[in-house]
Amino acid sequence: MHGWIILDKPHGLGSTQAVSAVKRALRIQREIPGGAGKWKVGHGGTLDPLATGVLPIAIGEATKLAGRMLDSDKIYDFTVAFGVQTDTLDLEGKVIVESDHRPTLAQVEAILPRFTGPIEQAPPAYSAILIDGQRAYDLARKGEAVEMKLRSVTIHGLRLCHPREDGNDERLGQITLTAHVSKGTYIRSLARDIALALGTVGHVTMLRRVKAGPFTLDSAISLDKLDEAARGGGIGGLMLPLTAGLDDIPALAVSPDDALALRQGKVLVGKPHTGLLLAMEGETPVALVEASGPEIRVVRGFNL
Repeated sequence: MHGWIILDKPHGLGSTQAVSAVKRALRIQREIPGGAGKWKVGHGGTLDPLATGVLPIAIGEATKLAGRMLDSDKIYDFTVAFGVQTDTLDLEGKVIVESDHRPTLAQVEAILPRFTGPIEQAPPAYSAILIDGQRAYDLARKGEAVEMKLRSVTIHGLRLCHPREDGNDERLGQITLTAHVSKGTYIRSLARDIALALGTVGHVTMLRRVKAGPFTLDSAISLDKLDEAARGGGIGGLMLPLTAGLDDIPALAVSPDDALALRQGKVLVGKPHTGLLLAMEGETPVALVEASGPEIRVVRGFNL
């Protein structure tokens, strides 16, 4: 029970609520004879309640890797509706600006390269960013003016989700895009800025995360399936191993003696290595380590 449950988060559920749902499922299984014990649970990347899709839930020792998941790239499908901008930049908010202008498909295609690569964007006022110790969305809900500073993010890829071969001159009410983005990117801000660059305004009407770090929708499960598995004592069968969150990290085989030394926080000295490695004693993850020349130091140890 140390690993990942990849939820296909439903619309209307917050990330913290999703974690609570997994905790409830684990409690249900714990009440079954021979069921699971009590485990730490955390998530690997916040999703807005209106968003759906991949939400990695870390269990047990995998919670030590949740921070790495927060820093990972994400891929989203999202729909921008043109002509209306809301204060939240999505369907939940109040209309604050309207425009009669609608772009053509050709104009959308021409503008996308401008938003690919390193860019700067202002996060939405309705976001969890701290401003003088208060969440931006709390200030916005009070009606206070919220000044959001520009932040640097990277859009690795941005394309039409359903490209069309004809109708390039047709005026569009909405468009659906796929974006591969770095950590810290706000899709609602990206949608706002794309609409403004097209001479109109817009807001997000659909947002679905299709990939977070190494995890995709292929391994995602619904809350109903999780609940069903819990009542049958089968949550473990739905979990991915702890190492699934470290697919991009090279493995380093260590001996039982070296594994013991790493578990004690000692520095190993041996063959030269460089960078982040996953120390493995056979099939058991021992620690995430940083190698610099002959020295290998523990970054994050696992109690397995």
